Amino acid sequence: MYDLLIRNGRICDGSGEPSYVGSVAVTAGRIVAVGELTGPAEKVVDASGCVVAPGFIDPHTHFDAQLLWDGAAQPSLEHGVTTIVPGNCSLSLAPLKAEHREFLGATFRKIEEMPKAAFDAGINWSWESFDDYLAAIRDGLRINVAPLVGHSCLRLWVMGMAARERAATADEISQMQELLRQCLAAGAIGMSTSWVDIDHEHRPVPSRFAEMREFEALCAVLGKVGGVLQVVPEFWDVDLLCARIDILGDLSRRYGIMTTFSPLFESAATPELTDKALERVRLQVAHGAKVVPQMQTRPIDLSFDLTAPSSVFATTPKWWRTLLTPHEEKLRVFADPAMRTELIAEAETMHMPIGVVIDFAATIVKRVQCPDNTALIGRTLGSIAAERGCHPIEAMLDIALSEGLATSFGVEACGHADFEKIGRFLADPLIMIGAGDGGAHVSNFATYGDTGFLFSRYVREIRSLGVEQAVHKLSWDVARRWGISDRGLLKPGMAADIVVFDPGHFDRGPEIAVEDLPADGFRYIRRATGMRSVYVNGVLAWQADGLTDGAPAGAVVPSRLVEGLAL
Repeated sequence: MYDLLIRNGRICDGSGEPSYVGSVAVTAGRIVAVGELTGPAEKVVDASGCVVAPGFIDPHTHFDAQLLWDGAAQPSLEHGVTTIVPGNCSLSLAPLKAEHREFLGATFRKIEEMPKAAFDAGINWSWESFDDYLAAIRDGLRINVAPLVGHSCLRLWVMGMAARERAATADEISQMQELLRQCLAAGAIGMSTSWVDIDHEHRPVPSRFAEMREFEALCAVLGKVGGVLQVVPEFWDVDLLCARIDILGDLSRRYGIMTTFSPLFESAATPELTDKALERVRLQVAHGAKVVPQMQTRPIDLSFDLTAPSSVFATTPKWWRTLLTPHEEKLRVFADPAMRTELIAEAETMHMPIGVVIDFAATIVKRVQCPDNTALIGRTLGSIAAERGCHPIEAMLDIALSEGLATSFGVEACGHADFEKIGRFLADPLIMIGAGDGGAHVSNFATYGDTGFLFSRYVREIRSLGVEQAVHKLSWDVARRWGISDRGLLKPGMAADIVVFDPGHFDRGPEIAVEDLPADGFRYIRRATGMRSVYVNGVLAWQADGLTDGAPAGAVVPSRLVEGLAL
């Protein structure tokens, strides 16, 4: 008798091959049969009219902290994601000595824009080693985790705070190699690094001080076990990005590793960037390298207030300096007519580091504190300014000042306007769908919705991809590149990570503010529509009315490159 039999569904097995109507049988957390099946089962699910597919894999998340209080990494499961890769951008929560917790925590919160109160309340530091961190999260996992170890953490462990100042010595590099070996043996899937990030003191993160000999030594360790190298390059500059792609190509060939960089953004500010970057990737792949760009599907939904600096104002010095000042000084500056003139002038030419242009007239009021402002929720600053006879930024400042700067504003950034072009990139076999940033920027924008948006915009509307290709891009395409050899396909012997969804209605849902952090505060998440049920290792983990009450069934997944598998 099967434990579970999912019947009459449209089987998209993750391979990209044509789908068919059939059934999937599961026993002891593994798929045991797929096709025209009969026989008894303890649980039978009728999937008529739905797609049955492998669970999706998200290769770029920052759930490292959230997993300590939320083993489901919400809202991942309702978007069909059954395996996440945390530890990106050179940052993981281990290995980490006790004396570096404050620094790493501040850096993590700054880069990933996480509330300090929630971070501090949710983390009970009980580990130093990577193995012990995994032990701290393992028992509560409702989702699978394939973690990266952060390069900056390796440097901190070996070099102490000198990791922020200089290159490593030969002996220090040797120690980092041994530490990386230990992390890989404990369950790390690879290593992440960054060439761009800055810490909470606006200084380069430790990984940026590494010389090429350090990268080469660490990649040599990755190559021994099939580990992956994830990199954040200068993704807004065409020439720098292409130069970094060449470096990744060289590292990939020399050490036999897959290198992946994220994000690759299509932006109106740099319209030639994606074409030239992909051309350089093709060149490297043609010469035997495995260099994989990660591209997200959805527009970025930005949220911000004026109580503190945020990524929205990262390229505007006057705004940034003002937002760093004490609260009373911010109130004074934002009320000063002369300063307003300067701030408006600067904001009219601003764009974010990713090349996204911010349209303040299209920015909406998202959350208010004062009942008198409730009627403004959902309205654009442009419409409010037209009524008041002022500039949209003046309207924003006036509203914020009336609420002690706590008003929350939001805008869908204008960087993903050419969906036809993006669809062509997403369909390209060299492009991986990723860079979603789940678990990060929780009070500034909703970092989930990539999977549903892929189906609504690029499968149903534009038809850049078919259903089978979209499923493949979210499952086996990621699994095979990352060496997650027992997931990503519906076939006997594979882990039973399975999603059942309505292909005509699967989409990202509305962005909402929820107060589920372990301390006062809220975060923005996106609901999903059309997802019927999600199974993790054969256990129902999520269904249409939310998380199930069953025991956590997630795991730290085994991951090694499949021998002989082509990219």
